Amino acid sequence: MGFFKQQGLREIINASGKMTALGASAVRDEIGQALKDASQDYVDIEELYEYAGQVIAEITRAEDGCPTCGASAGIAIATAAVIAGKNLSLIERIPDTEGLQNEIIVQKGHVVNFGASIAQMIRIGGGKVVEVGQANKVQKDHIEEAVNEKTAAIFYIKSHHAVQKGMQSIEAMLDVAHRHNLPLIIDAAAEEDFQKYIKMGADIVIYSGGKALEGPTSGLICGKKELMEACRKQYKGVGRPMKIGKEGMAGLITALKLYSSKTSTAELQLERMTKLCNRLNEYDGLTCSIKQDEAGREIYRAQIQVDKMKIGYSAMELLHMLKSGNLAIFLRDHYANIGILSVDPRPLLNGQEDIISDEIIKIITKEK
Repeated sequence: MGFFKQQGLREIINASGKMTALGASAVRDEIGQALKDASQDYVDIEELYEYAGQVIAEITRAEDGCPTCGASAGIAIATAAVIAGKNLSLIERIPDTEGLQNEIIVQKGHVVNFGASIAQMIRIGGGKVVEVGQANKVQKDHIEEAVNEKTAAIFYIKSHHAVQKGMQSIEAMLDVAHRHNLPLIIDAAAEEDFQKYIKMGADIVIYSGGKALEGPTSGLICGKKELMEACRKQYKGVGRPMKIGKEGMAGLITALKLYSSKTSTAELQLERMTKLCNRLNEYDGLTCSIKQDEAGREIYRAQIQVDKMKIGYSAMELLHMLKSGNLAIFLRDHYANIGILSVDPRPLLNGQEDIISDEIIKIITKEK
């Protein structure tokens, strides 16, 4: 019996994804052991921060790195770093940056809510968010024309939450940023390629440690050495209430060192989701197909179109019933309002796709 079930909490089948709201990832035994071992020992935390930064740099091919308690903390810390640098007096002023070079340019279609507001994370770090363009269309000139003497950085959000069309590319934003001697920050929280954006020339890249990396609740920032030193120094200021402890860093370091041994799961994802779709497609009112992730990642989900007129329940109602039991099944619900539910195979334990199809069929056929 798992820890949470022992405490009387509901058992969860996570078919939603590497979601913070469901605990992100279930870690490998080696990572769990590292968490345990670190919790029962002592270390100089500043030395551990620097060592973690070296491991992050090695894996990402960046100049240096900074561990964090999560990607959202990384946004605030990176913002503070480009504004205050390593100046302790300025670090202690964050988030009060009145009169400082504090404007952060973000495309309007990237000002999203990921469970919290991207703009708020930037403001916590002392940044003044400057939205450019429209929600469905941003021209390069919008970014160029927003740059002034108050601009501290340009920010790009690589996420399925962000608008996927009509936005300027990373290459275009890099061009503007570097011509104006500004850093480009990329929030790549859920991305799986930990080297891609550094190779492209990004100055700061932020990742979650608990999503694609499959580590504990944690995050990492990588980039230019001077900026990473500034990021780590924010733990003397705004970073203090969002610090990562020795256990989290030990788990993050272990996950990073194990990452190179991971292999693609695309074929297995397709096999499991094809099996689920074939079963659900036997029922009138359910149309199941396989779709690749909106942001282009190597993730293949089952997408279930629910016809309320035929099965008697809307997608929202079906979702609620699946989540309400003692065995609570959480599907991906981003498009539930238009009748679409999705199953993400990555967090599923062995055979859980069968349990999901069983429960859906039981509900729509009213079997008890």
